[in-house]
Amino acid sequence: MNREWIAWLHNWRQPEMLLYVMAATSTLGFAVWHALLNNFAIERAGFTGLEMGILQSLREVPGFLAFSVVFLLLVVREQPLALISLLLLGIGTALTGFFPTVLGLYCTTVLMSIGFHYYETVQSSLALQWIEVKKTPETLGRLIAVRSFTSIVTFGLIWLSFDFLSMEFHWVYLLGGGFAAAMAFFCWAGFPQFPQKVVQNKHMVLRTRYWLYYALTFMSGARRQIFVVFAGFLMVEKFGYSVGAISILFLVNAAINVWLAPRIGRLIGRWGERKALIFEYLGLIGIFTAYAFVENATVAAGLYIADHVFFALAIAIKTYFQKISDPADIASTAGVSFTISHIAAVVIPAAFGALWLVSPAAVFLSGTAMAAVSLVMACNVPRQPAPGNEVLVGRGRQAPAAAE
Repeated sequence: MNREWIAWLHNWRQPEMLLYVMAATSTLGFAVWHALLNNFAIERAGFTGLEMGILQSLREVPGFLAFSVVFLLLVVREQPLALISLLLLGIGTALTGFFPTVLGLYCTTVLMSIGFHYYETVQSSLALQWIEVKKTPETLGRLIAVRSFTSIVTFGLIWLSFDFLSMEFHWVYLLGGGFAAAMAFFCWAGFPQFPQKVVQNKHMVLRTRYWLYYALTFMSGARRQIFVVFAGFLMVEKFGYSVGAISILFLVNAAINVWLAPRIGRLIGRWGERKALIFEYLGLIGIFTAYAFVENATVAAGLYIADHVFFALAIAIKTYFQKISDPADIASTAGVSFTISHIAAVVIPAAFGALWLVSPAAVFLSGTAMAAVSLVMACNVPRQPAPGNEVLVGRGRQAPAAAE
């Protein structure tokens, strides 16, 4: 029995398990912040769509600066940088409830966002480095499932905290963020420092043969902002969803993804990235168009769930890059791609927040247009992407050694 215990402990302290635990930690901290945000902002800080748009733009600034991760790697390795980022995420979330003002919410959001975006950048890099290419789609699907399971527990506890225990916002924020920070310390003490398989470039990397990956990433970041910022805001402002109702909706999304996300990963492995992305964007065109004209609270909830499920197919963008990339470019490109995805994200929430005051439908129809552009790009992904076979049309077929 002792040998079995030692063997289990040895297997447990592996890179893939660390990815799962860190994913759960990140989800816990961010889920508490996100689930309470719309109600906290409206009920305690007096936000309108304009202030919410500004806040979300500020939240995306650290994501826009994610390229700076490559410079931090000159002084700290990716694994400890991920854990430091998780700690900042937890602290930012824990402090949020104590500053129920416009300026206070802006400041705590930026602190939380620095931790969240730098962690996501490094986590994406570590996952692509640590996981074998053939296992990547399913493993990334499992990571989504871990996040979803954590969300189920988190949203369930939030629902109990408000609807049964009548807790105040600041206590829920403090408990959620504090536990996330504690889990970051556990990851630091409980796992060894894992070696890098390939030494990563410590400078900015922009290669012309990655252009389609950059374009898909940019459009994904722009499109996602409409879902993250305005879909939830629609549920509260237009249909009057309470904290408990929003938490249950998030819980349903998470429960579906626990079962579905690993299967989506396997499906991408069988279909290939091209077919998976085309299917995703066709679905999103219909969903965003329906958002623009929905008048029924139940239908809106159904669209929110479908929207969430379709975004899981974005795994295909990461696996596409893994197949076409030089392994030494992964860390640098993870930071660059996060910056690219946040170029539009810094502008869209504030600009569309102003548009929201005029026409909420126009905001969602803009999402339809973005999904249509992404669909055209997805048709340019080869059925068998590889170095030298990055696109069907356009520059990108030069050999990797000649890439600039």
